[in-house]
Amino acid sequence: MDAGELTGGVDLHAHWMGTDVFAASEEPGDWPRLVVDSGERGRILIGDRPFRDVRPSLWDVDARLRDLDAAGVEVQVISPVPVTFPYVDDAGAATEYAVATNASIAHAVAASGGRLAGLGTVPLPHADRAVAVLEDVMGGSAPLVGVEIGARVAGLELDDPQLLPFFEAAEALGAVVFVHPSDGGSGTIRRSGQPYDFGLGMHTDTALAAGALVFGGVLERFTGLRVVLAHGCGGFAWSYPRLRLGAELLQGRSPGAIDERVRSLYVDSLVLDPEHLRLLVHRFGADRIVLGTDHPFFPDLTGEARSMLAGAEVDGALGTGGAQRVFRTNGLDLLRRSAVPA
Repeated sequence: MDAGELTGGVDLHAHWMGTDVFAASEEPGDWPRLVVDSGERGRILIGDRPFRDVRPSLWDVDARLRDLDAAGVEVQVISPVPVTFPYVDDAGAATEYAVATNASIAHAVAASGGRLAGLGTVPLPHADRAVAVLEDVMGGSAPLVGVEIGARVAGLELDDPQLLPFFEAAEALGAVVFVHPSDGGSGTIRRSGQPYDFGLGMHTDTALAAGALVFGGVLERFTGLRVVLAHGCGGFAWSYPRLRLGAELLQGRSPGAIDERVRSLYVDSLVLDPEHLRLLVHRFGADRIVLGTDHPFFPDLTGEARSMLAGAEVDGALGTGGAQRVFRTNGLDLLRRSAVPA
């Protein structure tokens, strides 16, 4: 097929940061915040420290919709910029920041005319508050479809017992849980700095998160969880055969049961290499891959994804109609199964 034949994209991996998180009377302190310098330029600051230059699609719904129109994306699921995850010791401050972030995302969704859906955030180190915020996210006046969480949570791996009440609530509420590296890959591999944190650290962080879910008992305990992992699940797809063998030989685990848990995961298509995409199909199944763009941080919203998906269908990796399923249908199916219809 031709890449141009793909229509009505449903993008599960995109970020939002609004100017409305802090009211003028509030003191942001060291929390990440957005400063808009002009109609074409803004900055994310952490306290007074510059973090990243950003463009209007990060905070402006109209600019975002123009990008979606140009790229052929019908629905985009927006989630917080990972640096804003409220994973601090102060439970009150973390909760307030999470609620403000979620309100900003809900406002953007409401202003989009049905083009945007939203993933919120929760103060995950504080279990009771995290569950309460999640319940509000899923059942409030402007409900979202789920939440984005970090691959690590204030030093906790995702199978830590402290996080089990959150996963229990997410399953019960039908929330989509989108897992994304929270620290840009830092502290995950022995060599720090760039391009190692970005190129290897983030992939390793995501693979470890998937490992915690699969081998740490989370997916076994909460079989109805719907988890999406960013960046094609990082390096997990490549490392899985050795992980599975280790679990079989050293822990007496059943390979078939492990395979079943792996194939319950969703992963996005943002892998930058056709061979990696083919591996995702082999490892997770074509029905578990959804479009992911990392908009507005990656410059090409759907061009590379279109090319890879079309090529994978032509060479048989995705099967007939598989490219369109990844580009649109799988994402729609996932959203329709959430508590809020897409």
